[in-house]
Amino acid sequence: MPIVHIDLLPRDAEVKRKVAKEVTEAICRAASCPPEAVSIIFYDMPAESYAVAGKLHCDK
Repeated sequence: MPIVHIDLLPRDAEVKRKVAKEVTEAICRAASCPPEAVSIIFYDMPAESYAVAGKLHCDK
C-alpha cells in the first residue's frame, strides 16, 4: 500500500484534488496497484517555513 506524503505551500481543496488524482494515477501505473491502495497525506507548509536560494517564500 503506497503512502505518499506531500508538503505544499497552502493550496485550496481544488488544487489538492487535482494533485491527488494525478499522483494516484502515476503511482498506480508505476506500482501496478489499484487506486484504493494509494493513500496521500498533504501537509500545508507556512510560507515562512520554506526558503529557496536563501530567501523565504513569504518575502517574494
